[in-house]
Amino acid sequence: MKPLYQARDRIEAQLLKDFLGGYHIRVLVQGEYLSGAAGELPVIQFPQLWALEDRDYDRARELIGLFLERDTGDDPWQCQKCGEWIEPQFQICWNCATKRV
Repeated sequence: MKPLYQARDRIEAQLLKDFLGGYHIRVLVQGEYLSGAAGELPVIQFPQLWALEDRDYDRARELIGLFLERDTGDDPWQCQKCGEWIEPQFQICWNCATKRV
C-alpha cells in the first residue's frame, strides 16, 4: 500500500476514489473524518488516498494527474460512441455509459 495524493477535502477524495474505481484501481481514503475535529487537533490532516495494490500506483498517479488537469469548462460535450450531448459536469454518457475522453 502506497500513498497517492492528499486531497483538499472529503469531496475531492471521494471524487478521486470513484474516478480511480472506474479504472479498477482500488484505493483507501484515510483521514476523511478528521476535519470534524478542527480546533481539537494541533494539526489538521487532510484526507489521503492510498493505492491498495502497489502495481496500481504508477497508473493511479497518472490518472489523478489527468483528473486534476482536465478542463471541464462550461460547454457540453458530445459522446464519441452514441453522439449524445452531455452537460459539462458529467464524465460519463447518460445514454450509453461511455466515459468522456
